[in-house]
Amino acid sequence: MAEEEKNLRWKALRLRGLRQRWIFNTVLPVLILLVLTVVLFSMGVSNYYYSSMRDGLEKQAQAQAGAFNDYFMDNGFSSYYQKAVQAASDYADKDRIELQFLSNNGAVIVSTSGLTSGTSPGTDDITWAITKSEMKHYLGQDPETGEMILAVSHPLISEGKVRGVLRLVTSVRLVNRQVMLAVLTIALIAMLCMALVIISNLIFINNVVEPVAVVSEAAKRISAGSYGFQIENKYADELGELVENINDMSLRIGQNEKMKSEFISSVSHELRTPLTAINGWGETILEDPTGDPVQVRRGIRIILNESRRLSTMVEELLEFSKMEDGRFTLRIEQVDLQAEFEDATFTYRELFRQEGIELEYDDGGEILPPISGDPERLKQVFCNVLDNAAKHGGAGKRIMTSVSKEGGYQVVRVRDFGPGIPEEELPFVKQKFYKGSSKARGSGIGLAVCDEIISLHNGIFEIGNADGGGAIVTIRLPEKE
Repeated sequence: MAEEEKNLRWKALRLRGLRQRWIFNTVLPVLILLVLTVVLFSMGVSNYYYSSMRDGLEKQAQAQAGAFNDYFMDNGFSSYYQKAVQAASDYADKDRIELQFLSNNGAVIVSTSGLTSGTSPGTDDITWAITKSEMKHYLGQDPETGEMILAVSHPLISEGKVRGVLRLVTSVRLVNRQVMLAVLTIALIAMLCMALVIISNLIFINNVVEPVAVVSEAAKRISAGSYGFQIENKYADELGELVENINDMSLRIGQNEKMKSEFISSVSHELRTPLTAINGWGETILEDPTGDPVQVRRGIRIILNESRRLSTMVEELLEFSKMEDGRFTLRIEQVDLQAEFEDATFTYRELFRQEGIELEYDDGGEILPPISGDPERLKQVFCNVLDNAAKHGGAGKRIMTSVSKEGGYQVVRVRDFGPGIPEEELPFVKQKFYKGSSKARGSGIGLAVCDEIISLHNGIFEIGNADGGGAIVTIRLPEKE
């Protein structure tokens, strides 16, 4: 129970860690990008509104100050004051913009808002206009009211000296409201985008990380020995393909483990049987006081046959070991395939006759040219195939063999007339350790070794059932390398 809780806790920590990394690597960059977008947009909108308002005030201030400089500033302060009062009275935009006329010491003389005469706003735009004789704008709080304002001050010059200042002042409350509305709008859009990104990422991560955790847990169970364990495949994308591959891997590992277990059991049995016969007959011959020659020869023959069987099994195991670690190699030379196969059939013909099996050979009626190959390995294949034909199909009491040329291949066929191979076992007969339902003695790796040898020759090794009954082995070897 404690182990299960530990596994669940570890799984939860792993999922949380994956989610954190996923969010950090995907959501955080998007969040930074959106924040930068909102900030830059806010700055752009603010700059656009305030620049437009400032440009409008500056153009208006230049126009009115130009008229005063050209026509009204050369007739003294009295004329300036009268024209200022008249201009303030006739000013059309007084409901939006305050028009002020100031003296050369920064005190208000006339104002459209009724600002007290003599008041000094004291903002730096006024000081700049008086001291530098240049137009200047000011954006900030009004010293008198504390309200955010935008002001433009233009010097009124007479005889090269500043005699006064024309100042336009407007509240930026409405502009601030427009800027705030635009900023809030883009911020809401950014928040909506961020929410969509987070939701989509959470959905995606739940659809990826949790299945990966399930697959990881299954792989852990398989590595712990639960061979053949299957994961329920509920996915139709790459995850589904991954689950399918892991299920296939688990199934194959389970099959291999089962075949290895059967192989060990089979080899143990196969080794025990000839060893028992050898020991039994050795003791019988040794303890026989009569020394009957017939009995001795019979015992020695059995001992020799069982010894050969043991040697064959050991050779197959050695070949299998070479296949597994990549030491299985060929010694290529020019080979008369026809002659090699004839030698194999001649060797087995008499042995089969003693068992009541007739071995027929058809040379195809033509002489075949030599091919590149390893004669010892090819003979090993022929002997194994002929031995299997007698072992599994000997009940038919007849084996047919042939060598022929078909296209660019030289083809060897060995057919028996036994019960054949069950259809469901055909896909597996060349697998290592596989014996299927056969009760015949053997390690179950002979055909796998044969298939490897023929594959190294760039040939084709096929096993199937023949028409009319029995099994047929077809070996195709290319005439050219």
